[in-house]
Amino acid sequence: MRKFDYKRISQGLLTNEVLNLVAAIHEHKGQQNLFIESTADVLSNLLEVAKIQSTESSNRIEGVWTSEKRIAEIVKQKAKPRNRNENEIAGYRDVLSTIHESYDFIAVRPNIMLQLHRDLYSYSTSSNGGHFKNADNQIEETDAEGNAFIRFQPTSAFETPMALEDLCESYSKEIEEGMVDPLILIPAFILDFLCIHPFNDGNGRMSRLLTLLLLYRSGYIVGKYISIEMLIEKTKDTYYDALQASSANWHEETNDYLPFVLYYLGVLLNAYREFASRVKHLSTKGLSKPQRIESVLKESIGKMTMAELQAFCPDISYSTISKTLNSLQASGKVKRISAGRYSEYIWNHSQDGSSGF
Repeated sequence: MRKFDYKRISQGLLTNEVLNLVAAIHEHKGQQNLFIESTADVLSNLLEVAKIQSTESSNRIEGVWTSEKRIAEIVKQKAKPRNRNENEIAGYRDVLSTIHESYDFIAVRPNIMLQLHRDLYSYSTSSNGGHFKNADNQIEETDAEGNAFIRFQPTSAFETPMALEDLCESYSKEIEEGMVDPLILIPAFILDFLCIHPFNDGNGRMSRLLTLLLLYRSGYIVGKYISIEMLIEKTKDTYYDALQASSANWHEETNDYLPFVLYYLGVLLNAYREFASRVKHLSTKGLSKPQRIESVLKESIGKMTMAELQAFCPDISYSTISKTLNSLQASGKVKRISAGRYSEYIWNHSQDGSSGF
């Protein structure tokens, strides 16, 4: 059975690229604490938006979805789930809330994983919740011609409880000793969890919930305010590429953790940068709501959807954002790239004589 030695693993991960990312995240972590102390009154809006986005994105990655309106109602507990998808969405909401509120008291143990997995399926009629897999599973992929093949063979059902026990013990030991940076340990742990694939269903969602739990326990709580799950969904092709690259030869204990660690550190750094940007806009004094919307668009590089604008300005109503966009389009300051539900908008830098860089 695969053994886990994170002290040995970490030695091969101390590349310049990893160390630069870790240093940048440490710097942002210091700013994070200052933001929370000085702008506590404006963060509640970010918290509510992130809960909705995290629940929606993490489930949608696994093909579990409902309408944007229903997602918001379920997360805010203003509506009861109506079908299987919404049952699983409600379960994710509850586990996410548990982690947000009690992460300091949630130990990294197999029995805790079982409890969280049970709660993930607490609204479902499925008997999978709270049980390790009862049969060997495999991760399949379909090529361009439609042919299915086995991409990865996870740990056997028989070995899974023992493997998770060893995984948690090895991780906890390194955290307690403090010799390996948690930012390196956490993605390595998540990769190993995914390679064990301990449940019949829900492994992907559990991996993202465990990511938040481990980050919060190490003081990196940006995921409360910026949806890390949404950032993963936006880059899921890169995520799957990194997962495939780092899981190769996993059973032989010669796999390369670096692609997956780099991906996760990049996502976390992106979340911190987004957090700083959103706090800046929420804290802006002296600007009207339309002026704040205009500022967000002008300072962004590339396109923005209505949903992204709402995330940046959670205290501004949909109708105000829509009216402002219409006004900015009429004046030529903003261009609409596509129409319909997923319309995208971009600042017209040629109109104001700037290059946008």
